[in-house]
Amino acid sequence: MYVNDEKIAFEEIIEGVREFLAEEFEIDPSDILPENSLKETLDLDSLDYVDLVVLIEEHLNIKLTGEDFKGIVTFSDFYSLVRQKLGR
Repeated sequence: MYVNDEKIAFEEIIEGVREFLAEEFEIDPSDILPENSLKETLDLDSLDYVDLVVLIEEHLNIKLTGEDFKGIVTFSDFYSLVRQKLGR
C-alpha cells in the first residue's frame, strides 16, 4: 500500500494501516480502535517500535523517527501523526 495518490481518502489509509498492524502484530483488527492505547493494544516494547517505524515506512512511504512517537498514546494520536506526515 503506497500512498502517492491524493485521491485516496484518509479513511481508506487508516483502514489499510489497521489491516497491516493487525496482521503484523497478530491481533484482531476490531481491537484497533481510535481511543485504544497503541502501546498496550499492540503490546509494544522498544524493539517493536522500530518494527512499527519500518512497517509505516514500507507501507505508506513516509519517514518516522522515535521522536515522532513522543506524545503518541492512542491510535487516534498515531493516525494524526500519519496524517501530518502525509500532508493531509
